Amino acid sequence: MDSGYLESVIKQFEYYKMLGEKTFSQVPEEKLFWQYNEESNSIATIVKHLWGNMLSRWTDFLTSDGEKEWRDREAEFFNDVMNKDDMITKWNEGWKVFFDTLYSLSNENLAQLIYIRNQGHTVMEAINRQLAHYSYHIGQIVFIGKMCASSWSSLSIPKGQSAMYNSERFSEPKQKKHFTDEYLEDKKKEE
Repeated sequence: MDSGYLESVIKQFEYYKMLGEKTFSQVPEEKLFWQYNEESNSIATIVKHLWGNMLSRWTDFLTSDGEKEWRDREAEFFNDVMNKDDMITKWNEGWKVFFDTLYSLSNENLAQLIYIRNQGHTVMEAINRQLAHYSYHIGQIVFIGKMCASSWSSLSIPKGQSAMYNSERFSEPKQKKHFTDEYLEDKKKEE
């Protein structure tokens, strides 16, 4: 098994977490609860769903089904988070449970069988499943954030700056670097 898988996937998840947080910082608080229509979710509702999913999937990850009996998935889609602080608390709680579990895993765990809704997955498959699920919802958060922010600072290469970005990258020596490294380095500089 590739010993770099866990390190790589953790960086991917850290990157998506950072995208969500950079979106929250650009959106006025009242817009975190805005819904396009009744069938749509607000940013806060998506955060609440991610929180519920993370708590369910990653609590006792190796020893119990990922769909816990105590989870109320339907309630995750009620737009009842009251303020930004409550939303951020849920966001941080979910990610903490998730990252604590992910950091506790070893390469030997990756082929182990776990269950989600009584369906068997290897640990690696379960991680990949959540990578797709979480990035899907973070994309929704960013999309809504861009619609709701009065001004938007790009979270990737800004429009019209691809040539300059590529010129900088190709002026450097070739190196093995995970694509999220530069974003995570920027985040550490901001802290």
